[in-house]
Amino acid sequence: QEQLVESGGGLVQAGGSLRLSCAASGRTFNSYDMGWFRQAPGKEREFVGAIRRVNGNTYYADSVKGRFTVSRDTAKNLVYLQMNSLEPEDTAVYFCAATVAGDGLRDAKKYNYWGQGTQVTVSS
Repeated sequence: QEQLVESGGGLVQAGGSLRLSCAASGRTFNSYDMGWFRQAPGKEREFVGAIRRVNGNTYYADSVKGRFTVSRDTAKNLVYLQMNSLEPEDTAVYFCAATVAGDGLRDAKKYNYWGQGTQVTVSS
């Protein structure tokens, strides 16, 4: 059973940066592709970015492309979401998730395990 724990959220001014971390426990962590999603109040959970296990390729939502970067440290079982040039519209609870599906990285339904989320608030 994989467990995911996010950290690094907080309050930041517009234009600032935050780095979220996702710590994974479990012997098979490196078998998963990893994704980040976010959910703002009253909105559906949306895809932010993802990273492939096999080759480290990354994928991003158009709304964060060029500002956010997903990376992973397989030796430490950590996945990161570096967020730069933050905007008030980025305010949400951010979740990391793991999937073995191999496709559909942008689809939350494809993910098998989820963290509890960490709040990111961007003030204007």
